[in-house]
Amino acid sequence: MRKAESGEPKRGIAVNDMAVSSSDVVVVGAGFSGLYLIHRLRSAGMTVRVFDVADDVGGTWYWNRYPGARCDIPTTDYSYSFDPSLDVEWSWSEKYATQPEILAYLGFVADKYDLRRDISFSTRVTGAVWDGKESRWLVTTDHGEQVTCRFFVMASGCLSVPKTPDIPGAQSFTGEVYYTNRWPHAGVDFTGKKVAVIGTGSSGIQSIPLIAAQAEQLTVFQRTANFAVPAHNGPVRPERLEPLLADRDGYREAARHSRGGVPIPPTEAMALSLSEEERRQRFEEAWEAGELFSILNVFADQLVNPVANEILSEMVREKIRSLVEDPQTAEDLCPNDHPIGSKRTCLETDYYTTFNRPNVRLVNLRRQPIRSITPTGIDFDGESLDFDAIVFATGFDAMTGALVSVDITGRDGLTLREKWADGPSTYLGLLTRGFPNFFAITGPGSPSVLSNMVVSIEQHVDWTVDCIKWMLDAGFETVEPTPAAEAGWDRHVADCAEITLMPQANSWYMGANVPGKPRVFYPYIGGVDGYRDACDEVAARGYLGLEFHGPGGAQCNDGVIREMQPDVAMVLTMMAAMELPPIETLGATGAREFLKASSQGRPPGPECGSVEDSVMPGPGGDLPFRVYKPQGPGPYPAVVYFHGGGWVIGDLDSDDPLCRDLCVRSGAMIVSVNYRHAPEAPFPAPVEDAMAALRWVADNSESLGALPGQLAVAGWSAGGNLAAVVCQLARDAGGPAVVGQLLFCPVTDVDMGRKSYSDNAEGYVLTASLMKWFFEQYLPNGVPAADPRLAPLHGELAGLPPAAIVTADFDPLRDEGDAYAEALIAAGVPVTKIRARGHTHTSVGMVDMIISAGPVREEMAAALRGFFPSLVASRA
Repeated sequence: MRKAESGEPKRGIAVNDMAVSSSDVVVVGAGFSGLYLIHRLRSAGMTVRVFDVADDVGGTWYWNRYPGARCDIPTTDYSYSFDPSLDVEWSWSEKYATQPEILAYLGFVADKYDLRRDISFSTRVTGAVWDGKESRWLVTTDHGEQVTCRFFVMASGCLSVPKTPDIPGAQSFTGEVYYTNRWPHAGVDFTGKKVAVIGTGSSGIQSIPLIAAQAEQLTVFQRTANFAVPAHNGPVRPERLEPLLADRDGYREAARHSRGGVPIPPTEAMALSLSEEERRQRFEEAWEAGELFSILNVFADQLVNPVANEILSEMVREKIRSLVEDPQTAEDLCPNDHPIGSKRTCLETDYYTTFNRPNVRLVNLRRQPIRSITPTGIDFDGESLDFDAIVFATGFDAMTGALVSVDITGRDGLTLREKWADGPSTYLGLLTRGFPNFFAITGPGSPSVLSNMVVSIEQHVDWTVDCIKWMLDAGFETVEPTPAAEAGWDRHVADCAEITLMPQANSWYMGANVPGKPRVFYPYIGGVDGYRDACDEVAARGYLGLEFHGPGGAQCNDGVIREMQPDVAMVLTMMAAMELPPIETLGATGAREFLKASSQGRPPGPECGSVEDSVMPGPGGDLPFRVYKPQGPGPYPAVVYFHGGGWVIGDLDSDDPLCRDLCVRSGAMIVSVNYRHAPEAPFPAPVEDAMAALRWVADNSESLGALPGQLAVAGWSAGGNLAAVVCQLARDAGGPAVVGQLLFCPVTDVDMGRKSYSDNAEGYVLTASLMKWFFEQYLPNGVPAADPRLAPLHGELAGLPPAAIVTADFDPLRDEGDAYAEALIAAGVPVTKIRARGHTHTSVGMVDMIISAGPVREEMAAALRGFFPSLVASRA
């Protein structure tokens, strides 16, 4: 690497007989990202060329000059942190700075570090082509200039390509036309004019009050009402400035490791656990704070629990109704079609009260859709109005629009637009397979628009430059993600979104505002902190998931950085922080008390039609059982269920939420049976109890309200072992007839040498040492390991009932469950294999706690329904 001296001419080479310039790195965009890239790349000893279509720095803040344009992150936070002197030399005048002040700040930064000399303004990059032979990009501009570079970086922003209005006749209007995202630099005077504003997203909400103050008449056309909270703007509040002044480095570091890039501790208060008074107090405090992350942090469960979200949503609607005088207008301004937070929540200043002005009218396009724009105005359902000016506040082709607007062609002629035709695919939101040495700052699959963008930008730039430096120092020429790593990250991004309410909204987060755009969740909702941890771990593990090539060879440390479901990982982190003792150190009595205590306070599971406890006779005395019946009249198919707990712990209460869930989802009766426990009653006592329970339920089906002849078994863990064993025993004894077996993370062998035992030995609740302790309690000396009553994998498997077998990725028992499924298939038994991807031995059964487990339990319930002809017929 070499330093680029000031004024040094760029190196030149010949490509296709045309002299072109050369640089180590070419960057598109001169906003927050591009400016910091220049600074970091220079410091790393690399030459850099930056291109921007604007005639000065600023990026988004160069173009978005509409009335009222402000940031929606407090400007004490919405600023660079890489140089402490910036916080000393620059002071913000307001809590939320206006566009001119933010633009001036970026100009100040450009001057301070002499950044403009590496920027070509008024220049659009039209294409970039990867040259595999030279391991370089060839970048072309609209002036015909060509530049070759080793690395090509798109720093063009997430909200920089305006969305074309999809309204019939949009080009026919002969009056004044304005777009909030391309506002005239000289400003606009609407005095005495009839103005229409189409769109009530962020730019509409910010600009409408100021336009209304000038216009003779303002008509606002709203398709979707959005949630907005008061900004309470003004001078920077001392209480917001004091933490930064008191410990600047600590404050900035806390922001880097916060959920949203602003150091606000996440709440642990659950809406459904609070009184109405407590909820109201928390809401009012957030409303008065006037910050996005405050209103998004009222309740810990507001973005995952529909009931909690509706509580908060209705509180905001109450505020809207209190501010807007006309009841119908107030209702039209109340969002009712999406959860709060699932679209970009806006900050407002006098927005709602503007509709109390006599010169302002709201048109609800859900009732009166626009038919067309005419040369003189707008025709909408039942009316036609003339206007002097139309303002389109219709937003952007977000996240990917700027990236695919450049004709980027990677390896083998594949364009980025073609690769992302069905949705973007990235690794960490930074790189994408097939496009070596290509980086996208705050690209899809990164926190970007869900965070304080400046914090996310700095993290992306730092990681990108560090990666480039590392590979060059190591002698490599190219870098790109592996297919497995990229696919894994895409899955993780989707997993994080799917446990939230975010996908329920037709938002630009989902690409829903652009006709024909793929409907996927574009940003990463796992948080700035979680994302930074993942990126840091990728680097620490030898750049996991990236492959490097160079003259001296190649390196590929393939793998997936986040395979566990995000809510499972969160629960495990919480448990680790509690520093609980290993269960096997507590003894049998202590372990049972621990399980009972840990079950207190958990969600109870869904409501069944009825739940009744009773007892049945067993070989060693009465066996307690609990019957869960679905809603609606019986009789029902019946499932005899055996709880988990290593034959040592567990009872009717330990699996109660899971039994309720299976009952409600499947429509079958669940008969949960307790059995004697080791070490007091070791093997084969639990097997004898399980077989006795199966016979008793079969013999007493009519009195239980069950359908004769429609009897299945199910069980989790050790209970899955018992369910598998009784199927073999019942077959050999000639009855009772069992129509199906649902085995949920079952014990099928005593061999602890399988790979899943070593892969998942520690950290996932059921550990290898705990399983060893369970075996020690359950097995008397001298029991053969191949006894099929202990290890059903070693039994005769032909002629068994159809099976559904659930295995979890992070479970010591995973491989023996898979082995049992394959052995059944080989014996001619129909098997449905259900993989609980990203789950642990215990997480799928955590009803109403682990959201990502819901689809797995639905597969389990569907398997149960498939065992019973009556249920299949009833749902046909």
